[in-house]
Amino acid sequence: MNSIIKVCGMTEADNIRAIEQLGVDMIGFIFYPKSPRCLCEKPQYLPLRAKRVGVFVNESKENILMYTDRFSLNYIQLHGNESPDYCRTLHNNGLRLIKAFSISLPKDLFDVSDYDGLCDYYLFDTKTPQYGGSGNQFDWNILHRYNGSTPFLLSGGINPYSVKAIKEFHHPRLAGIDLNSRFETAPGLKDVERIEIFLKELRNS
Repeated sequence: MNSIIKVCGMTEADNIRAIEQLGVDMIGFIFYPKSPRCLCEKPQYLPLRAKRVGVFVNESKENILMYTDRFSLNYIQLHGNESPDYCRTLHNNGLRLIKAFSISLPKDLFDVSDYDGLCDYYLFDTKTPQYGGSGNQFDWNILHRYNGSTPFLLSGGINPYSVKAIKEFHHPRLAGIDLNSRFETAPGLKDVERIEIFLKELRNS
């Protein structure tokens, strides 16, 4: 499996460095104050090889541009109710976008096509009452109804025992997976050994 591996919600320098050394492609930093994984201050180390992804929820364009500059972000992940017009303004500023969509029923895919051409990737996550992840998995079969042209990352409850399900899920636009809470020892602190074992199993096709 040569698809994108994204690890999200990281906060501590040594942990970031160790996860990057596993060969992951993207590392996500959450800038949403209500998240237990919010990055409150700039860590002593930020990834040099893995792409830096900033995660925002209904944030102002000005603040996103400020964070992009301060943290040298490669991608902006939008996890709120951001409209296609809002995405267009960021896109026109040269930002690369990942738009998250919360999925529980097929109808949750209805609005996705409104964002075509505005995002580099979509991220399909489990629907929850609040913004952000739940640690639970939605029914991935719903995504077989997605026939858009934008590639997507699969998120929501992926855990150390998900390898078989990931290998069995096929979609022409599947670009990669997003790992977060199910690989933690505490909010924002990832279990390096657990992720290393998971990636070895995933890459051993």
